[in-house]
Amino acid sequence: MAENEMRWYVLRAISGKEGKVKEYVDAQVAQGDYKGNVSQVLIPTEKVVSVRNGKRYVKERCHLPGYVLVECILKGETQAMLRNTPNVLGFLGETKASDKPMPVREDEMKRLLGVVDEMADVPEDMPIPFVVGDAVKVTDGPFNGFDAVIEEVNNEKKKLKVSVKIFGRKTPLEVGFMQVAKE
Repeated sequence: MAENEMRWYVLRAISGKEGKVKEYVDAQVAQGDYKGNVSQVLIPTEKVVSVRNGKRYVKERCHLPGYVLVECILKGETQAMLRNTPNVLGFLGETKASDKPMPVREDEMKRLLGVVDEMADVPEDMPIPFVVGDAVKVTDGPFNGFDAVIEEVNNEKKKLKVSVKIFGRKTPLEVGFMQVAKE
């Protein structure tokens, strides 16, 4: 692996101060203090939807509190400058025996960034374990523990339409393959 290759590292920050760390490092990059050794700084966030008083609110919250992702080359003073950034506790994976932190694996970064390998999404030909008319037991969801009979199998969506007997009446229910078990 080339020494001058940009790699992703994780900075441990004081929880709640991730934004301040990102702002500070971005300002230092803009001033040219890192001499091109830092390319980008990210805070992993996720969108959370909540409903209050009948209104829908979308809010971003930190997905990994206390961590800031930095794509950089750790050479020269870059590592010391990042470690000594205000509100930073150090690098993740840094030990007393080894001064150089471990970079994040490429597949983990792709997962964090939302980049999915198209070949990983293609399911292999797996046999369909369910047949119409089979008796199954619901193992997940609000009908957990109920016995059901398969009425329809949708292999593309990996869903089943089953009928569950509730209070003496058959009730249709749509469940995923992983939410039922054969009896």
